[in-house]
Amino acid sequence: MESKEIKPNAVYTTAETKSLLKISDSTIKRMLKKGLIRANKVGGQYRIMGKEILRVISPELEEKATQKYLKIKDKVVDKINKW
Repeated sequence: MESKEIKPNAVYTTAETKSLLKISDSTIKRMLKKGLIRANKVGGQYRIMGKEILRVISPELEEKATQKYLKIKDKVVDKINKW
């Protein structure tokens, strides 16, 4: 399996980003919609900078995502428990 280097100043399509991050179509769409991956739309299609992909796979972002998930989970559990 060939490992691809992510170049910070290169521009990637959603398909390329999906392949680099090894995620599904629905996951890349969800990440774009929620702003977890910043992108620019060009001709109706997203273009993502390499530095943005590198930011996504950084440990700091993973920690933030985990904290956000746990916060949302707590709210949902509280709401369910109130029923």
